[in-house]
Amino acid sequence: MVSSIVVQYTDLLRTSDYDLWSRLRELLKIQGLDPNRTVVVDPLEGPDHEDGQVIFDDGRVYKFTLFYDQAAEHGARGAYLRGWTDITDSWRTGSLATRTADAFAWMSQPAERS
Repeated sequence: MVSSIVVQYTDLLRTSDYDLWSRLRELLKIQGLDPNRTVVVDPLEGPDHEDGQVIFDDGRVYKFTLFYDQAAEHGARGAYLRGWTDITDSWRTGSLATRTADAFAWMSQPAERS
């Protein structure tokens, strides 16, 4: 069964008006990914950043770090990516391997993704 985090954060990526999600959509587009065809595996919050992992619908898996000023009122509007890395060939050995596999399973069932 897929983690509710995957479902919730993917929905936020695609629909939320909050600055952080709007900015992440912009940044994914710059990387060549359509947010409506991208699944969020997990964003892990740090003190000044979020480490994230996404799956594009062609099967590519990416990890990244999203930096922004969390203390500023609109700090997320200036968010930027660092460490954008294609981990398609190595995600199975990462700490999010189970959640990533579950996200792939969820992606293969379009009726449940609506």
